[in-house]
Amino acid sequence: MPRPTAAQLAYGSCTVIFSTLAMLLLSQTSSSLGIVLITLSALALGLLVAMTVPLPKPAPSAAAPLVRERVPVQFETASVSASSAPEPVREPAGP
Repeated sequence: MPRPTAAQLAYGSCTVIFSTLAMLLLSQTSSSLGIVLITLSALALGLLVAMTVPLPKPAPSAAAPLVRERVPVQFETASVSASSAPEPVREPAGP
């Protein structure tokens, strides 16, 4: 059985504490049997809450590494020959 996470411990503990207080205040019991029953039911509720907290997803194992498909990059280069003369730039006449 895996160890509980910090979130599971926190949710379970808070549930036990608050549900025990709420049930003791609402029932106003003073008998030891009533206090024991309320405490046990709060512990069961806290355990239920702690076990239903979503667990983190396991990391991918080293045995199955992720394979990424590599796509070759194509570069377009402008071919400039040394014998070609630059063309003159024609600009429109100003006003």
